[in-house]
Amino acid sequence: MKQNEIKHLFEQFEAAAFDYEGVECWSARELQKLLDYAEWRNFCKTIDKAKESCKNANISVLFNFVDVNKIVQTGVGVGKEVDDLILTRYACYLIAQNGDPRKVQIAFAQTYFAVQTHRAEVIEQRLLEYERLKVREKLSESEKLLSSILYERDVDSQGFAVIRSKGDQALFKLNTQLLKRKFGVPENRSLADFLPTISIRAKGLAADMTSINVQSKNLKGQIPIEGEHIDNNLAVRKMLKERGIIPENLPPAEDVKRVRKRLQGEKKRLKP
Repeated sequence: MKQNEIKHLFEQFEAAAFDYEGVECWSARELQKLLDYAEWRNFCKTIDKAKESCKNANISVLFNFVDVNKIVQTGVGVGKEVDDLILTRYACYLIAQNGDPRKVQIAFAQTYFAVQTHRAEVIEQRLLEYERLKVREKLSESEKLLSSILYERDVDSQGFAVIRSKGDQALFKLNTQLLKRKFGVPENRSLADFLPTISIRAKGLAADMTSINVQSKNLKGQIPIEGEHIDNNLAVRKMLKERGIIPENLPPAEDVKRVRKRLQGEKKRLKP
C-alpha cells in the first residue's frame, strides 16, 4: 500500500468518526462506503459475523453495536428512513477482521481500528509489520509443504535441514550459521524470524519453486533435490541483484515474536 493511499484512507476514516455519549464511534452506513461494500445486505452479513465474534469474546454486543435509524436523501427534499448502527472502534475492528483482507480498504481498516492513535505514520508502520508477519507465516507453510514432499522422496528431517541451509548459502552467499552470527540471531531461533520482509519473500519463493520442480521433475533423494533448491535460490538471488538488492547486505529486522506480541497487545487494549 502506497503512502499516499494510506494518507487518503486515514483522512476518510478520521472524518467519519463522531462522538456518541463520550465514545468514539462510526456509522455502519458510512463504514460500508469506507470499506467499499456496494450493497448494504452484503455488509450486514459481515456485521453479523462481527457480532458473533464479539459474543464469543464475552463482550457486550449491545454496547458495541447500537441499532438506530437514519434519514437518507432519495431526491430533492425527499428523505427515507433506513436501518443503521452506531459502532464503537472495537466493533469496527471486528467488522474489518471479518472482511476480505485482499481489499485495500479492509487491510487498512484492520490496522486503523486496532491502533488507538491518530497518527497516519504509526498506522503505516503497523501495516508493514502486519505484512511481515503474514509473509513469515506463508514461509512456514511453504517450508512445511516442501518438507512433506521431500519426506515422500527419501529425504529425512536432517537432510531437509541441510538442503535448506544450502539454499540460504546460495541466496545470501553465507551459510545459515554465519548469517545468524551476522544478524545477531540466537542459536535456538529461526533465521527467518529476523529477516526483512523481502528476504523472507525470497526464501518463500525459492521454496515454492523447489516444491513444484521436485514433483514435476520427479526428483528423489537428497543430492538431486539439494541441487534443485540451490539453483532456485540462485535464480531468486539473480533477480534481486538485477534490481539492485543484495540480500546479505540488508539490515536485520525486529524479532517477529516481539512484533507479534506488540500487535496482540494492541488488540487486547482495544477491547472495551
